Amino acid sequence: MVNSASALGRNGLHDWILLRATALIIALYILYLLAWLVISESITYNTWHIFFSTSLTKVFTCLALWSLLVHGWIGMWQILTDYVTAYSLRLLLQLVVVVVLFVYAIYGTMIVWSM
Repeated sequence: MVNSASALGRNGLHDWILLRATALIIALYILYLLAWLVISESITYNTWHIFFSTSLTKVFTCLALWSLLVHGWIGMWQILTDYVTAYSLRLLLQLVVVVVLFVYAIYGTMIVWSM
């Protein structure tokens, strides 16, 4: 088995399971939001603020955010590995993607927990 330095020790089965798990979390989060929208009588800033102020919603939002970032990383890693053949350019692009996703994770978490 050939290991790539940029794969960080993962294999195809690990990626497949992570993609399915993160997709499930994202789908459940969307259903959670849709259920709240259907149940809510009127949607105002106050009801929206109260909904996102609950601990359950904050934790679920962070879980969905991190799932989206993991899902995005695996997808970008696969695209870059398949289509960028120059090793140094691929590593540079992967570094850029990791930095962007890390910034999204930090600021997204800060935004969710500052409500």
